[in-house]
Amino acid sequence: MNRYAYIRVSSKDQDVTRQVVAMAEVGIEKDKMFVDKQSGKDFNRKEYKRVIRKLRSGDELYIKSIDRLGRNYDEIIEQWNYLTKEKNVEIVVLDFPLLDTRCHVQGITGKFIADMVLQVLSYVAQIERENIHQRQAEGIKVAKQKGVKFGRPKVPIPTEFPKVYQLYKENKISKRECARRLNRSHTTVSKWIENWESLQ
Repeated sequence: MNRYAYIRVSSKDQDVTRQVVAMAEVGIEKDKMFVDKQSGKDFNRKEYKRVIRKLRSGDELYIKSIDRLGRNYDEIIEQWNYLTKEKNVEIVVLDFPLLDTRCHVQGITGKFIADMVLQVLSYVAQIERENIHQRQAEGIKVAKQKGVKFGRPKVPIPTEFPKVYQLYKENKISKRECARRLNRSHTTVSKWIENWESLQ
């Protein structure tokens, strides 16, 4: 039986010392620690894939906290099931003792308890996402009622636009030349031309 640690921070300039120390304190050797410095948005991570390839039935995988494994609870549950059921690996989350598949409490296996806890966490996370979305929608509605405008402010049409437009209309210059003369993007000038022509 081997014991491995998976350590993750979200960016290259973040420090992994706290996680490394925690793993050393539970007896994980340095060469058994796998460190990723990237986002937890998915599981497409080099060191995570490496440790997964190393794991064999009966091995133990340690992580400091569940968010070090990932951010999306649906994907975490999928990976958790793959590790514990298909690869028969034990998982230990140091900051959350209920997420320790090795434990047995009054005849109930740690895997069963951890599965239940993860399902609850996933449900709570989903409810929180829905609440955030609802609060945002309500906030936007109230703000609009108060006259707050959202989105990028419209760029005012410069006074020289009619003159430049006339040259374009007479096929003397291109849209790109219009944009250059007005010091605006090709997209912005195209919208101005469309709007101008719709008013004619």
